[in-house]
Order: sequence, then C-alpha cells, then structure tokens
Amino acid sequence: MRSWQPRGALEQILPEPYHKIHTQTVMAVANLTWSAVWAGIAAAAVDRARAFVRGATRKSGGQMPPGAAHLTRANATLSTLRGSIASALQHYESILSDADALAGLEFQTRLNLHKVTASELATAVVASTLQANGLSGYRNDGEFSVTRHLRDVLSSSIMINNDRILANSASAALLVDVAPALTG
Repeated sequence: MRSWQPRGALEQILPEPYHKIHTQTVMAVANLTWSAVWAGIAAAAVDRARAFVRGATRKSGGQMPPGAAHLTRANATLSTLRGSIASALQHYESILSDADALAGLEFQTRLNLHKVTASELATAVVASTLQANGLSGYRNDGEFSVTRHLRDVLSSSIMINNDRILANSASAALLVDVAPALTG
C-alpha cells in the first residue's frame, strides 16, 4: 500500500509564511466578508418586514400594525450594522500597506470584535423583523416568513463561536487602550 504523497508545482506555493498571510489578509477579509453576508441576510429580512407592514397598513385603511415599531428598530439596527462594516473596511483599507499595523494586537482584536458585533447586530435586525411580521414571519410557508433568515443569521455566532472570540480577546482588552477619539 502506497502512502499518499503531496504533488504540485513550486509556483503553487506561496512565498509568504502562513501566519503573515493570515494576519494581513485571511482574518480581515473573512471577517469583513462574513459581516457583509450577514448584513445582506438582515436587509432581505427588512425588505420582507417592510412589505408585510405596508400590506397590513393598506388592509387596515392606513392604520399601522403593532409590529411597525419593530420595523423601525430593524431599520435602525441595519443602519448601525452597515456603518460598522463600512468603518471596519475603511480602517482595513487605511492600514493595508502597513504590515506592522495589520499584524498588531489592536487591529487583530478590533476586527475579531467587529465579527462579534456584526453577528449580534444582524441577529437583532432579523429578530426585529420577526416581531414586525408576527405569525406571518414565524411561519415557514409564506411570503413574509423570516425563519430561514433567522436560522442563517444565528449561525454567525455559533459556527465561528462568539464566546470563543470574546474569551480569546479578553487578554487583549487589557492591553489595548481605548481610542481617545470617535475616529480612532
């Protein structure tokens, strides 16, 4: 029985060590991409809630349904989520040419905590849309259902475990100073 032997061309091997690729690219791109996906799921749920509230308002002669306030909350939280993603992306782009800053504890911690925040905000958005849609959002068989959105967005804190990230970042929280300004 022959043992498996890896095969490949030399040009397929990246010249940089993995730890450098991970800190400068993989972690940042993964966290930013995941958060954008979760924002997309949340936005789709908001679209369904908006359609539900519009329809319910039309059916009741202009009277807003009780869940309309939850749509307002979903919109506000989605805006916060998008702002957080834009800010994290802008920060990443601003230090992209600075290998030390990319590998630094402050940036690594900031982007890991961004992942946690983005997953929590996306979950809050979808939960608000479920409240806005009521039973129509809870059911699996209607045009206003957001159960798939909720299941998909809940995976954000489970598959890449937020508790593990928070526990691993606890030591860094002791070492990284709080930014002195809003744009730090």
